[in-house]
Amino acid sequence: MQRTRKTFQISNISEFKSQLLVWAQQFKTAVWLDSNDYHQKHSNFDAVLAIDAFSEIETDYKNAFQKLKEYQTNVNDYIFGYLGYDLKNDLENLTSNNLDELDFPDLFFFQPKKIFFIKGTTVTIKYISQFKKEIETDLSEINLYKAKSKKQKVNNPIKIKLRIHKDEYYQKLNSILNHIHRGDIYEVSFCQEFYSINSTINPVEIYQNLNEISKPPFATFLKLDDKFLLSASPERYLKKDGENVISQPIKGTEKRALNKEEDLKLIAELEQNPKERAENIMIVDLVRNDLSRSAVKGSVKVDELCKVYTFEQVHQLISTISCKVDKNVHPVDLIKDTFPMGSMTGAPKISAMKIIEELEETKRGLYSGAVGYFTPKGDFDFNVIIRSILYNKTKKYVSYSVGGAITAKSIPEKEYEECLLKAKAMKQVLLNTI
Repeated sequence: MQRTRKTFQISNISEFKSQLLVWAQQFKTAVWLDSNDYHQKHSNFDAVLAIDAFSEIETDYKNAFQKLKEYQTNVNDYIFGYLGYDLKNDLENLTSNNLDELDFPDLFFFQPKKIFFIKGTTVTIKYISQFKKEIETDLSEINLYKAKSKKQKVNNPIKIKLRIHKDEYYQKLNSILNHIHRGDIYEVSFCQEFYSINSTINPVEIYQNLNEISKPPFATFLKLDDKFLLSASPERYLKKDGENVISQPIKGTEKRALNKEEDLKLIAELEQNPKERAENIMIVDLVRNDLSRSAVKGSVKVDELCKVYTFEQVHQLISTISCKVDKNVHPVDLIKDTFPMGSMTGAPKISAMKIIEELEETKRGLYSGAVGYFTPKGDFDFNVIIRSILYNKTKKYVSYSVGGAITAKSIPEKEYEECLLKAKAMKQVLLNTI
């Protein structure tokens, strides 16, 4: 597919980014990815906006990876979209029968008519060539938008409910610990939903506020008609750049302190915490195993093990695992061999996913799936959908889920506290208590 390219400089890039996002709301389909200038060495750009579908694929889990493979091959262009967690049912003999009030399709990708790449103060536009006459008109239009979206009057204040209450959460965790003690699993990522019904929110405003207090490296705003994802994700799932592939699972969380001295103490404690390290190392082993299915023999290696990364709300333990892949391996097969990401399932993977289905109350859907893009060369980059608000505008349903890794050393009360820590940013922006 031929694309027309235009490159220019912007002095106030922060304002331009906000204007772009507000302007993008007129389109039925939009994906915005923003690294928030977070220092990490694997990024190709600082932010990207893809809008307006020229072609698209939307499907449930049945034969989804094969359909995506055909679509990606035939389009041979940039495609942006997401992989829902329940695509696991296409890969294994698994089901997803829990409650789903959000109704996101299991898989959605689109070929955008218009893409804006931002790196530093440089903006590069890539329009499908038949729409090149719209470039100047669009740029004039974008400049007319105010950097912040208009405040939307909300008549009904948001009331957040818990899908699993504290006592029931403790019971479920004890059930997981019994599975661990019996040897069914070593670790499982157990999640719970917080939700609000009959609620109207302004997605752009909520996203901007969430992003402002979190500043994560994998922030995402996704619009699919009446459905929205507002994500402050700190985690990369999988990236392919030529023959190089990396995965960066997160396992291990510690709160931030108000003063620097205390913060450094918490970093040191997290770095040495045997439980948090054990969580992370188990998932590193799982990721190494997943990558070895597609990797060139002997190329899988751990570049970083349990390194502390600091974010606005929390400290996290992140490991980086890399490998080389043969040029004949299809990019979708790489994803298929590693999906869902180990950090959101547990180990062994299939047993963990069965226990997740048995004990969680809601279908995960897009939560703990991945949003990202493929390039025309077959490279890709996907995040992990955590620390995110999901919104079905038609149903007036707002949802966010949080979870943690449960191991033999888990204490239910501490796991519950960790969930509340991870939920803090989403709760703050929804209740407007920043």
